[in-house]
Amino acid sequence: MQANPHALGSPPAIALRNVTLGYEQHPAVHHLAITIDPGSLVAVIGPNGAGKSTLIKALAGQLRPIEGRVEGLEHQHVAWLPQHSGIDRSFPVSVQELVMLGLWRKVGALGRFTRAHRAACHEALDAVGLLGFEQRGIDTLSGGQMQRALFARLILQDAPVVLLDEPFAAVDQRTTDDLLHLLHRWHAHGKTVVAVLHDLAQVRAHFPLTLLLAREPVAWGATAEVLTESHWQRALRMQEPFDENAPLCAPATGHAHLQEASA
Repeated sequence: MQANPHALGSPPAIALRNVTLGYEQHPAVHHLAITIDPGSLVAVIGPNGAGKSTLIKALAGQLRPIEGRVEGLEHQHVAWLPQHSGIDRSFPVSVQELVMLGLWRKVGALGRFTRAHRAACHEALDAVGLLGFEQRGIDTLSGGQMQRALFARLILQDAPVVLLDEPFAAVDQRTTDDLLHLLHRWHAHGKTVVAVLHDLAQVRAHFPLTLLLAREPVAWGATAEVLTESHWQRALRMQEPFDENAPLCAPATGHAHLQEASA
């Protein structure tokens, strides 16, 4: 299987070179070797416990590989939205203040916001349908409104690579549709977007490329070729509980995992 159906010759946005990921030296994702070209819109899917969030954490620089290396992100600004943001909703902060945290790379921790910064915040809130919410406390927001605010913060981060972990979980359908539209706009502007998802119909409808994980890569490439019954059943068979005493496994040779998955 080709690692990516995009045109050859472009430098990779993200290249995983025989990467094994885990915690306390116990592997959770084994020997992942793929290349994601710049401007790709990628879904990461798999059974529960397949290592999807672990992979996103590694791409975000929050988890060092046990083996192998991640290339192409060393000098790129990456925006990451974890599945659980960790924001204390009772903290007395307004929607505008939350969103403008996306500018921290430009203004610094003690920087002052300019009229241009506030105008950018206004445009970001408009893009996610939250105009008029600027001064509302985040404790007053619904789950969907909070997710819109977090996406507005991503807009202000203006990163070429965006990583999303279950961005539409527990979010109403209208919000999901609006945020999917925003993802397509990012894709059209050349951003690389990688999203962990569980809704396979959503993946088929909106994501050209898909990585199917089950502790190791089962299939990777064009979504229609990855989302087959045989691949999904193989992923379910490969699923296993996390073993805290699991040893490091032997390195894979080349793309053996993917070749077997596509056979």
